[in-house]
Amino acid sequence: MNWQRTFPVVASILIILAVAVLRDRSKLLATLFATMPINMPLALWVLASGSEATGLQLAEYARGFFIALIPGLIWLGVVYLTLRLGWSLIGAVAAGYAVWGVMIAGLYALRILTIPK
Repeated sequence: MNWQRTFPVVASILIILAVAVLRDRSKLLATLFATMPINMPLALWVLASGSEATGLQLAEYARGFFIALIPGLIWLGVVYLTLRLGWSLIGAVAAGYAVWGVMIAGLYALRILTIPK
């Protein structure tokens, strides 16, 4: 078994389970676990272990993560606003992803968000 590939998946599952368990006991802890920056370090680990990535290349990935967080935060804002307006959860999430997708495409087209080589 390749732990470098298995651990990120196991860690993600454990966090989802923690949120499910905590949602009834502490909504604050469930929220903190749900927003914990776990996917980015796990992704960096996968990228580093899957190739001969240098520190500079990993820094470029981290830069991309930072830029991609902006549309992610706007996604959350759209979901929040549409839910406040009475939309269904599915409609709110879909609207959020539509805005997110347009923003990601725009950032990519403007070469602000690039794919490291």
